[in-house]
Amino acid sequence: MGVNLKDLIPPEAKVEVELKALKGKIVALDAYNMLYQFLAAIRQPDGTPLMDRQGRVTSHLSGLFYRTINMVEEGVKPVYVFDGKPPELKRRELEERMKRKKQAAAKLEQARRAGIVEEARKYAMQASHLTRDMAEEAKRLLEAMGIPWVQAPEEGEAQAAYMSRKGDAWAAGSQDYDSLLFGATRLVRNLAITGKRKLPGKNVYVTVKPEIIELDKLLKALGITREQLIVIGILLGTDYNPGGIPGYGPKTALRHVKAYDDPVKALKAVEKLAGGVDLYEVYRLFLEPKVTDDYRLEWRPPDEEKIYHILVEEHDFNPSRVKKAVERLRKAYRENLKSRQTSLDAWFG
Repeated sequence: MGVNLKDLIPPEAKVEVELKALKGKIVALDAYNMLYQFLAAIRQPDGTPLMDRQGRVTSHLSGLFYRTINMVEEGVKPVYVFDGKPPELKRRELEERMKRKKQAAAKLEQARRAGIVEEARKYAMQASHLTRDMAEEAKRLLEAMGIPWVQAPEEGEAQAAYMSRKGDAWAAGSQDYDSLLFGATRLVRNLAITGKRKLPGKNVYVTVKPEIIELDKLLKALGITREQLIVIGILLGTDYNPGGIPGYGPKTALRHVKAYDDPVKALKAVEKLAGGVDLYEVYRLFLEPKVTDDYRLEWRPPDEEKIYHILVEEHDFNPSRVKKAVERLRKAYRENLKSRQTSLDAWFG
């Protein structure tokens, strides 16, 4: 879920762009975040995910394959960053997520038996679960496509943020705002859902565009430091302290951190309300996350034979569709992945 900073992001700190505006940009994508979005969105009308003849879910592979090709065709240079072992403080949140998914799965069966299609789809999306095997399949597919991926020691978002600070990526890509707390210079949202999307529970479609948030502009607009932003996140609630601190919404959290000359003092003032969570450890996890320099970003020509084997022979994808998509990827690689990096400095200057 991550921290919800939506109501704190002022207009001057964000901008919507067309996907082609990211041409030449290296974006370090939170792989698990992207794959979960594919699992949730790519489904039959009744919520059933795409599956092969053996009943194995393939929605994540379909989304990864076609969405990545769309990005590369527009000149984006994606690198996917995979989660490692989660910090101990995140275990409680992960356990709670599994409970919610099991509850959603039970409601899904009830809705299917009752023939309530819209309800079934809603609960099916909530019950989505990404397994380790799915993540490994995604890595194999990316390698076949010639798209680099990085294994993070812990949080993928932290690693992506580090790569952006280091200058190896222009931005981190995720739907969550945690990347900003981890110090990403820029956050690109909506990359997994760009295009026309149906609003949940409504027969209404909207156009979703990539949204870029620049950390320096955000901090300047709010009049705070990154350390204070981390404290705000803790007050609102993160994956390490779900629920946050009682009584604190976005505005009260902002006022609270500004009332102290030291972010640690702002934490100390509310530690008795933390429900036993070590707020200082949460603060440290965002400020000094475990990351690695053990990666190499290299985009290679796609291997059609390997792609065909994974998607068609192993998972029953349509051969002609895969062949056409590979041709698109090969053409996009020649035209874009070796091209000189362009910029959005006119806006971000």
